[in-house]
Amino acid sequence: MMNFDNTELAFRSKSSIDLTRAYLLFKTIGSNAIVKIGSFAATTAVKLHLPVMWAAGPTIYSQFVGGESIEKCHKAVRHLEKNQVGAILDYSVEGKENIADIKKALAETLHSIKNAGQDANIPFAVFKPTAFTTHDVLEKASTAKVSMTEAEKAEAENFRSRVDTLCKAAYDANIPILIDAEDTFFQHFIDEVVLDMMVKYNKESAIVFNTYQMYRWDRLALLQKDYDRAVKENFFLGAKFVRGAYMEKERARAAEKGYKDPIQPDKESTDKDYNAALKFCIDHIDRISIFNGTHNEYSSAYLAELMEEKGLAKDDKRIFFSQL
Repeated sequence: MMNFDNTELAFRSKSSIDLTRAYLLFKTIGSNAIVKIGSFAATTAVKLHLPVMWAAGPTIYSQFVGGESIEKCHKAVRHLEKNQVGAILDYSVEGKENIADIKKALAETLHSIKNAGQDANIPFAVFKPTAFTTHDVLEKASTAKVSMTEAEKAEAENFRSRVDTLCKAAYDANIPILIDAEDTFFQHFIDEVVLDMMVKYNKESAIVFNTYQMYRWDRLALLQKDYDRAVKENFFLGAKFVRGAYMEKERARAAEKGYKDPIQPDKESTDKDYNAALKFCIDHIDRISIFNGTHNEYSSAYLAELMEEKGLAKDDKRIFFSQL
């Protein structure tokens, strides 16, 4: 089994100061109490228009944010390039629901796609679907037996058109595009739209990637269903895997509204489905491209072992490992 014990190799791009800062930061945010207090303080400060960057800039911001613009991210991209690590620039805006903000998000994301297509060290573009329509429309379009007004139906089609615009730009630039997963009550319509984009743009290779949150108990079955459609309709499936991001909110909403909890019963079940999804994809690598988005040591080593067993090259262009 591959191991990750060579810390000299793993952290050779970091200075002692970088590592000390990261250690202290992760030690701090490992405390639920501190995170809750910090989140409340930061939210309050923003609402009151108080300055927060003096505290966030050298700590959380420097650890997790490459820059405030594509141009300001270039230094980080070039630094990663020296260490043979690619970069993905994410315009991390979501949930804006007026047309001006939607248009701005569309323009910025198109700019990001164009930039990725021109930079060999940026192998993917990415976007969050909630940036391109209202939450209400996504939820209604994702819920069976819920009627929509003509205006809502039109906006759902606007969402589909915006996603198409982004996917076409990625196709024209020959740069794969990752479409992030959202809350379960938004996801059904997103899945429908994204799979339609795969049918349209993934005829030669996987350009459009959907995201499977494997802490959901239904995602492994969905992956297999999507693969069957890919075979039937002759396109390539792009599959990004993550464990998940909204567990507490999802459980609380399910309890409040009285429907089955969409989240796996425990972490072991999540891990089992996550690794089973990797195995399924490697077994069908002629039709599926994999984006393995995890910090989990076992899953990363497991995928590497599957590649070795299959006789796949370490730099196979159909398989990517990624961490935040």
